[in-house]
Amino acid sequence: MGGYLKTVVLLAALTALFGAIGFAIAGEQGMILALLFAGGMNLFAWWNSDRMVLRMHNAQPIGPHDAPRLYQMTARLAQRAGLPMPALYVIHEDQPNAFATGRNPANAAVAVNTGLLDLMTEEEVEGVIAHELAHIKNRDTLIMTVTATIAGAISMLANFGMLFGGAQRDRNQSPFGPIAMILMLILAPLAAAVVQMAISRSREYEADRVAAELTGNPLGLASGLARLESYVHRIQNYNAEANPATAHMFIVNPLSGARMDNLFSTHPRTENRIAALQQLAARMGQGAMRPAAMAPGPWGGAKRRNPWG
Repeated sequence: MGGYLKTVVLLAALTALFGAIGFAIAGEQGMILALLFAGGMNLFAWWNSDRMVLRMHNAQPIGPHDAPRLYQMTARLAQRAGLPMPALYVIHEDQPNAFATGRNPANAAVAVNTGLLDLMTEEEVEGVIAHELAHIKNRDTLIMTVTATIAGAISMLANFGMLFGGAQRDRNQSPFGPIAMILMLILAPLAAAVVQMAISRSREYEADRVAAELTGNPLGLASGLARLESYVHRIQNYNAEANPATAHMFIVNPLSGARMDNLFSTHPRTENRIAALQQLAARMGQGAMRPAAMAPGPWGGAKRRNPWG
């Protein structure tokens, strides 16, 4: 199944699950109200999600005079991708990482942690920026916002059902028995999390591929992913830990301990992503990846007070 078709099917499954919880709580009327509520939340997320996420992570806007090298690199890659220049933000976190947000390419933003700029080479930073631009080009930023909104609403509605389900059952509004209803309210948020993670994982592979084609350098991104993986579980991302619902937006999972490539991981295993990029590099006639180039230093040089300048 193609990536986009799979995403549509999974989004439909999330929406159906949301309606099913409403049906379990209060029958047809509950289902209608639940779907209307989901629509309202998605409309709110459409207009406000980017500002909300950036505010959660204390992201600071930067312009061409604040970070000329980073700004010029992003502008060059955006032009190559046929995208308008996104807004650039920096997050003062030591963990190297980055994410993109925005409802469409005209209202997109790319946010990078200072740790990424402090610890990575220029070709690795280029690969990361290209990956985030690929998410914007593929409209993944909107897709992931919608999935996060619906998944969060499912958990909230399930909690509401657990608290007030007894009163609804007494009025015989729920078509399910008490045991079946309790099971649904417990399992539905788990199922929503599985669907959300499946969508996120499928979009990461596609963004890696598009980024590699955009830069013409799959091994640069592969090296960047290797470096990110080496640091991400050693350096805590405090804003991400405080807002775990945004973890799926980052290029690698910013939360500690998420290493397994299974349904409960928001990202594919980094080794698998690197292997896919190495295969793409081989098809493009490029050599093998150098051993992760782990010597730290911003943009390949000695550490400076403003490495992104």
